[in-house]
Amino acid sequence: MCKTYVQDLFDRFRAAFDAEPRVIARAPGRVNLIGEHTDYNHGFVLPMAIERETRIAARGREDGRLVAVAADLDARAEADLDQRARDPKAPWMDYLVGVADELARLDLPLTGADLLVTGDVPIGCGLSSSAALEMAALTLFEALGGFQLDGAEAARLGQRVENRFLGLSTGIMDQFISRMGRAGHALFLDCRGFDHELVPITGETTTFVIANTGISRGLTASKYNERVAECREAVEAIRRATGKPGTHLRDFTLDHLETAAKDMRLEAFRRARHVITENARTLAAREAMQRGEMARLGELMTASDASLREDYAVTCPELDAITRIARDLPGCLGARMTGAGFGGCSINLVEKAHAGDFGARLLPAYRDATGCEGEIIVSGAADGAGIVFRSE
Repeated sequence: MCKTYVQDLFDRFRAAFDAEPRVIARAPGRVNLIGEHTDYNHGFVLPMAIERETRIAARGREDGRLVAVAADLDARAEADLDQRARDPKAPWMDYLVGVADELARLDLPLTGADLLVTGDVPIGCGLSSSAALEMAALTLFEALGGFQLDGAEAARLGQRVENRFLGLSTGIMDQFISRMGRAGHALFLDCRGFDHELVPITGETTTFVIANTGISRGLTASKYNERVAECREAVEAIRRATGKPGTHLRDFTLDHLETAAKDMRLEAFRRARHVITENARTLAAREAMQRGEMARLGELMTASDASLREDYAVTCPELDAITRIARDLPGCLGARMTGAGFGGCSINLVEKAHAGDFGARLLPAYRDATGCEGEIIVSGAADGAGIVFRSE
């Protein structure tokens, strides 16, 4: 890590706490190439960590308190590790306290700390700033407490923070890739058994380009949980109609779904159809990447986008516009919304020969179509969470 990076964190920490940090941890955001809304259905996903990350500089405290400064928000908050509760005045602090709460449940060493939090993962645009904060916090607590969880357990802990402490029915993908990503690779993950495989990004003539719509992601807890409930409704209907055992949509095929169609609401049918076909697309995408068949990958990404728009209903006019415009540009092999939906980003597979002009053409056309200012985010695949600095 470059000296300027560390020096900036040292300077900010000194300004906030009049002392030097003993540990600096980092964890990346992520972009999902394909496999959307499949993780909480025990399906398959194919994300990559990005070169945008959350960083936390810290030193231990003896009084069992967390005193945290969110440098980018110009905010400060405190929490008692013996009285772990959510703070409606500082919701960003809930992720730190939630990680501490899960570590306490595991009876692992938990140390109070002065913390300075900063980073460059855009908030609310579907690049998993929350998972980056959770995994950076976990990495920091591990360093301060002298223990380390394995990768899958670390990801499960982050998921429990969201499920139990924050009340969101989220899956495990975001935490898994933030913890276990590797530079130059995407990560194929089976969200049921946590089997995973690093998939080299080897397309020599193509690159991935992230386009931010500038619309803050609007998938609230209620909307997210609504989709989860609709998937459960479909599972129950399929089980009744077919007699086939299964707990999640991962366990069923399109034929099973068609058999049960008359026994469920149309919304539940469409949600299930997306998940079942998205799992198949994700498996096919892994194979395409392994073979270097990038045009095939682009086709699968575009088909995923159509399914998310028409069956899962999690796009918005701005997302639809930015992906439609992208697909019409020279060199674009495929484009899809990425993340939970209702705003946020798209991921585009672009021939490198056209990559330089892609953003320059996309953003003005998007602005003309929507009146919104977008942003191009260029990033390779990054390493997962780790320690940047530790004093002896």
